[in-house]
Amino acid sequence: MSKAPILLLDLDGVLNPFAAAACPDGYLEHVCFEGEDPQRYCPAHAGWIRELAAAGELWWATGWGDYANELFLPLLGVDPLPVVRFPTVPFEPELKVPAVDRVAGDRPAAWIDDNHTPRGLRWAAARPAPTLLVSVDPAVGWTRSDVDNVLEWVRCL
Repeated sequence: MSKAPILLLDLDGVLNPFAAAACPDGYLEHVCFEGEDPQRYCPAHAGWIRELAAAGELWWATGWGDYANELFLPLLGVDPLPVVRFPTVPFEPELKVPAVDRVAGDRPAAWIDDNHTPRGLRWAAARPAPTLLVSVDPAVGWTRSDVDNVLEWVRCL
């Protein structure tokens, strides 16, 4: 592999299965933003994040921006990640694509998100560099198979 892949990780819907009716087994809840519903997190995800960070250049691709490092990662005891800069929240999910494209450049890219928009799908299909989109159900959150899928994709580059 000549260029390390960029691995992009969303937070809400991926690490925080906000659409689940109740807090899933293995998850805990913590209020990160006063006056909002608690965020859900799974301590086991710390190891998964570290695995991805060892396999490529792992970036946050979340509307949380720097808050992902400041408020969420400390719950898992994981070192901060670089952050893709999106427009100020709230923004349309389609607007993630230009920022992700700037970060990915011509490198292989895997993007784990719960809302791959039509624009994101077109972007991935048109890229000359290898690109993997991993779609996550926001009622379930990411799974070990999602992580393994990315790790296998990286190994095959």
